[in-house]
Amino acid sequence: MKKYLVISQIIYVLALIPWLFTFGVSFFAFDSGFSVGSVLFVLAIGVYPIFMIASSIVAWCIHKRHKRAAIITNCVPGLWIGSIGTLVLYAYLS
Repeated sequence: MKKYLVISQIIYVLALIPWLFTFGVSFFAFDSGFSVGSVLFVLAIGVYPIFMIASSIVAWCIHKRHKRAAIITNCVPGLWIGSIGTLVLYAYLS
């Protein structure tokens, strides 16, 4: 259990490297002006570190009593990476 939490959180920290580039590039969404979609896109990418830290803290706090809940909580940043990565890949390929 502890190995899973440590390894997955190391992966999430390593994901901050491409996140930094993606966050910087995401501001190009405002090239055609401000819109709700542009703001939501930048906001969705920008709050990743907050959710990563929050889910890590919660997972470590509950890992002794609720192992399954800790694993599910720790998977939230992975879902974030997958969904934002899919969106960015779709935007790049279209």
